[in-house]
Amino acid sequence: MNDAPLERRWLPGHPLDLHRTLAPLRRGPGDPACRVAGDGAFWRASRTPAGPGTLCVTDRHGEVEARAWGPGAGWLLERLPVLLGADDHPERLPPLPPGPTREAQRGHPGLRLCRTGLVLESLIPAILEQKVTSDEAYRAWRLLLRDFGTPAPGPAEGMRVAPSAREWALIPSWEWHRAGVDPKRAATIQRAVRLAPRLEQAAQMASAEAFARLTAVPGIGEWTAAETLQRSNGDPDAVSVGDFHLPNIVGWALAGRPRSDDADLLALLAPYAPHRHRVCRLIALTGLRPPRYGPRLAPNDHRSR
Repeated sequence: MNDAPLERRWLPGHPLDLHRTLAPLRRGPGDPACRVAGDGAFWRASRTPAGPGTLCVTDRHGEVEARAWGPGAGWLLERLPVLLGADDHPERLPPLPPGPTREAQRGHPGLRLCRTGLVLESLIPAILEQKVTSDEAYRAWRLLLRDFGTPAPGPAEGMRVAPSAREWALIPSWEWHRAGVDPKRAATIQRAVRLAPRLEQAAQMASAEAFARLTAVPGIGEWTAAETLQRSNGDPDAVSVGDFHLPNIVGWALAGRPRSDDADLLALLAPYAPHRHRVCRLIALTGLRPPRYGPRLAPNDHRSR
């Protein structure tokens, strides 16, 4: 078997912060499908329409160097510029009001919104993240990929490609339970994978149509759809309404409010449409966080039920 990778070099022609652009694809520090190597290379294992593939991307002084392995290697390299935000337009967001958020906008011109073109790849981990802590969701993702994923092509030792739609559908109830996934989230994933071909079509749809396609599935609400389309479609306006922390973070950054709700969130972001998600990404870069008045959300161990 020939293990030689396919290769591609791409000169973006604009500032590109490779790691911040791809960071949303990584589900925690132990994600079996995404990792950052010691030399700074970003590795990603995906199940593409052409089959499993592994992509390694490195920034070489402004030029992107990519290698890919597996049946999906050609597909991954062909879409490399789109993945790295070639179709994104951060310059269309007018200068933000003076303060830390404008400084983040000015200081990070290379932040682009990635676009994978793969819906299920982002939808399933988003469902796992519903109503639980990040640590719980990341653990479930790691366990499920370890037990039901397949080894990533190429030299990416220990990395895993997520199961196919059919393989997700065949996971028995006790394995979901063992991974700490409650029946409601497991049932939502099972419904989604049965509709995988229709949901994957959302990657080519306009924002409103894509939202409608995803949220037509019971258990997929506005938050889950937004978290998915931010990654699969590079949607600059997809706001994660229903997020536990986001309203307070945005309220504090844009209005100095220690506590806000979803209505406040949407009102504060309204002037920035159609770049509301982009503004949220910039706010995250400021490090601004509202004061805490209570304990953190406690994890739930669904395995004990």
